[in-house]
Amino acid sequence: MCRTQAFVSLLLLGLKLPEAKSDCEFVESENLCVCSLLKESQMDNLFECFQATTYELRGGNLEKFAIFSDLTPSPYVLDILTALHVRKLVFTDLLVPEVILPGALEFASHPPLLSEIEFVNCTFLRRAGWSYPRRLSPLNVSSLRFHRVTADSLADRRNDLSSLTRWLETLENLTLTDSKVTSIPCKIGQMFTGLHRLDVSGNHFQDGSMRSSLCQGAFPGLQELRLHHNRLTSYDAVCETVVPLNMLMHLDLSQNDFPPGFSSSSQCTWPQSLRVLNLSSTGLKHVEWSLPPNMEILDLSGNSISTLDLSLPALKELHLSNNRLQTVPSVKKLPRLEVLSVDRNQISHLPSQSLLQLKHLQLLKASHNLYDCSCPYIKELQDLASKPSLLASWPHNYTCQTPPSYRDSLVKDMSPSTLQCNKAPLLQGSAVILLSSLHLLLCLFLI
Repeated sequence: MCRTQAFVSLLLLGLKLPEAKSDCEFVESENLCVCSLLKESQMDNLFECFQATTYELRGGNLEKFAIFSDLTPSPYVLDILTALHVRKLVFTDLLVPEVILPGALEFASHPPLLSEIEFVNCTFLRRAGWSYPRRLSPLNVSSLRFHRVTADSLADRRNDLSSLTRWLETLENLTLTDSKVTSIPCKIGQMFTGLHRLDVSGNHFQDGSMRSSLCQGAFPGLQELRLHHNRLTSYDAVCETVVPLNMLMHLDLSQNDFPPGFSSSSQCTWPQSLRVLNLSSTGLKHVEWSLPPNMEILDLSGNSISTLDLSLPALKELHLSNNRLQTVPSVKKLPRLEVLSVDRNQISHLPSQSLLQLKHLQLLKASHNLYDCSCPYIKELQDLASKPSLLASWPHNYTCQTPPSYRDSLVKDMSPSTLQCNKAPLLQGSAVILLSSLHLLLCLFLI
């Protein structure tokens, strides 16, 4: 416990610099220690943090920590660092001089369980001409996240990052979101040779800047790429950009502005490794272009699609929520489908026969549609509902739109007797008998 108290004082109070003060709070339910540099020090609170696995430093200017840039951890400090149980460091609402980063990471290389570092709402201050004299020790940190950060352009920054090369080559997850980034220079991308996951959602990437960022040799091991909510407009350009990423399995293009009715004119072939494609909320009305052939999960929700015809034999999940579908798309060419989402459309009935023929179907999301509860269709819905756990949100979000007399009634409450489904055939049969009898009498009268 004494070692941990000493570390917290050392790390969060700036190596016991007299001007560095903080107030700390331990959140036991989250194993989280939150310290603010904007408040006076209360050591009793600080000592409670020895159990924490996550440390968060909030608010203030870290220029006072410039000593980190040249400091080598002493044997005593190393002993403290290696005894820690910290897994994650979070820096929030701070001014961060870039010059301190390599030295701070040198300290971060010693806690054996530390694997994540995050910067949230931070501003990075660049100092011209600085360099770190030593190569960093190997880091166990595999995940680095920046969210809503401000910094100078990444152009011509390779020399600034040269001292971090050894670590960047082993980094597995990089998140850089909502930070107005327009591109990642090619030479910097080539440093991330071991990166598996890249998330640059909520930025200003365009088709051209995305192409230059994913240049030849950049992010060669990338398996997941998230481009949610950027400024991409060309489906063809995206396809051509990711072709060199022959390990890519997951691509998120949601909330970009693709033309609503375009069709692909290129002969671009998607990476054969691609398994997950997210095109939700991209304004699509038609899907008239080729999709990755080995697709397992396809998300087209939140668009304006009214008809769809797919042939994807490996597809396991198809998400079509919040579109303009009036009928359920054909599933004959989707033999391995496990999850189908068609909720919040304009569908009047569900084709139970074809859906129940899907041997692997486990979940059908079909709530909030305009169901026709007349006699020909009510049984289809109830047949699907009779299969345990198949219909999501059943029965509360499945209501009748027609006939008008049953509008807003729950589908589950409709029965053949309620709808008098057996009465109509009986009346039709009686009418036939009556007409036949009248015809016979007329014939006898004429004779």
